[in-house]
Amino acid sequence: MRGNVIETVMGAVVLAVAGFFLFFAYSTAHVRAVSGYEVTAQFERIDGIREGSDVRISGVKVGTVMSESLDPKTFLATLRMSIDPTYQLPDDTVAEVLSAGLLGDKYMALVPGGSEKMIPPGGRITYTQAPISLENLIGQMIFSQPGGQKKPEGGAPPSPEAPAAPK
Repeated sequence: MRGNVIETVMGAVVLAVAGFFLFFAYSTAHVRAVSGYEVTAQFERIDGIREGSDVRISGVKVGTVMSESLDPKTFLATLRMSIDPTYQLPDDTVAEVLSAGLLGDKYMALVPGGSEKMIPPGGRITYTQAPISLENLIGQMIFSQPGGQKKPEGGAPPSPEAPAAPK
């Protein structure tokens, strides 16, 4: 009987510690949505960005991606973002999709410009940059010719001792 009580108390202690760690992780992870004013941006591609992704300036979370959609006329991806009202964005701000690491999650990075005019609530970020595809870069590196030289049409490269063509 005594062993049963000790096991029950130890189980309760383990559950309490696990609950504390979950609370601590949630409160420090900044996974909450940011409420603020809405801005939109259009991209050629938004690989890896989804609803709830972070919007950051200089690595600091200032907003949240609210939704993504496809414009049926231009076939561009449209993102709606909520930005903390503390941060007013100049109208020449650049929005780009970046990765948090080689295999990390994607996030929206905003690079504010130097304009005096600000983007109003409900406004649009006009300067955007689509994400760089790691797969495309690796494919280009693998299939590119060494030294950037192309083979001549005839097959073998010309020998360096070959005489010059007469004029």
